[in-house]
Amino acid sequence: MANPSASDDYFRFFGLNQQFNIDLPALEQAYLAIQKEVHPDRHARGSDTEQRLAMQMATLANTALQTLKSPIQRGLYICQLHGVDAKLETNTAMPTAFLMRQMDWRESLDEQAENLPALDALMTEVEESRQETLAEIAQAIDGAKNYARAAELLRGLLFIDKFAVELDDTIAALI
Repeated sequence: MANPSASDDYFRFFGLNQQFNIDLPALEQAYLAIQKEVHPDRHARGSDTEQRLAMQMATLANTALQTLKSPIQRGLYICQLHGVDAKLETNTAMPTAFLMRQMDWRESLDEQAENLPALDALMTEVEESRQETLAEIAQAIDGAKNYARAAELLRGLLFIDKFAVELDDTIAALI
């Protein structure tokens, strides 16, 4: 059965290196291997303890997969493993340039709400910003091991992703 002692580190649980840029197919493969091993149906004839452990491991595998698949959750998790709390609920301070860009995007969305080509161009800009931020997060975590900087960038990525959803919804309403 999967190693319960590795449950304190999702990367170790899946046999992956602890880094922001991960091999998603390898993650998926490790998940499927563990789920095959611990699936509760495989342990239906086992003791109560075996059944309970199988259920706990299957639940852990699901939670770990969802955490590591999401770039934001993965980054926050790595920061947490290194003692850095992003304080998402209380720390909303962002650099002025970032806030100005957010305000520009919001104005563009409001002013161009009926202009599909302009909204598509804005979506391209937002996606480029998202990719740049992901690259900066990878550098902060995998390169510089600067988890405080990574947490700041992750807070920004949350703003970018939230705006992208609003923008996508606006575009979808026009189509």
